[in-house]
Amino acid sequence: MPPSDDARFSPTETGVLNALPHPVFVLGPDNQFAFVNSDAEQFFSAGAASLAKRKLGDFIPLDSPIFALIDQVRLNHGRISEYRVDVSSPRLGGERLVDVYVSGMTDRPEHVVVMIQLRSIADKMDRQLTHRSAARTVTGLAAMLAHEIRNPLSGIKGAAQLLETAASDDDRVLTRLIQEESDRIVKLVDRMEVFSDQRPIERSAVNIHSVLEHVKTLAKSGFARGIRIHETYDPSLPSVYANRDQLVQVFINLLKNASEAVAGREDGEIRLSTAFRPGVRLSVPGTKTRVTLPLEFIVEDNGVGVPDDIREHIFDPFVTTKPSGTGLGLALVAKIIGDHGGVIECDSHSGHTSFRVLMPAWTDPKRPDEPANQIQGRRPR
Repeated sequence: MPPSDDARFSPTETGVLNALPHPVFVLGPDNQFAFVNSDAEQFFSAGAASLAKRKLGDFIPLDSPIFALIDQVRLNHGRISEYRVDVSSPRLGGERLVDVYVSGMTDRPEHVVVMIQLRSIADKMDRQLTHRSAARTVTGLAAMLAHEIRNPLSGIKGAAQLLETAASDDDRVLTRLIQEESDRIVKLVDRMEVFSDQRPIERSAVNIHSVLEHVKTLAKSGFARGIRIHETYDPSLPSVYANRDQLVQVFINLLKNASEAVAGREDGEIRLSTAFRPGVRLSVPGTKTRVTLPLEFIVEDNGVGVPDDIREHIFDPFVTTKPSGTGLGLALVAKIIGDHGGVIECDSHSGHTSFRVLMPAWTDPKRPDEPANQIQGRRPR
């Protein structure tokens, strides 16, 4: 049963909190437990009656970042979410990294609601840093291919061209096939070589809505011809700190995948959305630094979804469901977003797939602690 002062919570409130598939608990003014759902009881390995007599600090070390988040919410009367928060404690069974969502309560100013999304270290690092694993997997291979394959292919193609001059009509078909396949392999190597590019990115303030409109225009005149594309944009969004050409490449890839997913469906549609999420922050591995990623860009479609067997590896190189695909498109997208200090996530099931990109905002050098208030100039519709 819930803690003793749960009487202050209506049946509807307790029903909603108990229905959530994550540990959820309400903390009073001194961080004592005022309510816990069944998942929270399992998380703390304690019953609700026992937790009613305890405080959060009895289970999680007081220097854990979760307390700073709770204090910040109480101070600002808002809400905040943070990825990869360390709540490790012997009471909780050792090392634990979780996603934390904290929100104030309008009718109880001194209370906060905390929801924890469990993540293993491997899961969390994979979700946050897929771009790094993708890049590491293919960088060495790309460099090797660029040097070791191009030269032999040039020789093979040159030999085929010489043979063609003295070949019969039937043999000429084969020599042309050799040349075409050589060219195809060279193009694949060229695409892979971008993974080994470690040069610094030239970045500036970029209007994301201008980028999305440009990509949409290209898509509607080509691979997405006849497909409905809807937009839900935040017109007050600040500029993103990025390389415009690389962002264009990212969203062309994402829209192309979405258009292929809905191709042939009468109700097929793609949705583009932008939003400002000020509470989203990301840990930088190896340091205590936390990077703010307030800009959220989403590409959604109502296609068949990503197959279960490749969903966890969607950003890995050479993973594809397309008969003629190379499996490098999303790996490149993940690398570009990662090189910008951002995160890309995929959520997919039958009838819905969304790619969510979180990126840093451009900041005025004179006021580095605040996103520049540059209106993107695009009204939602």
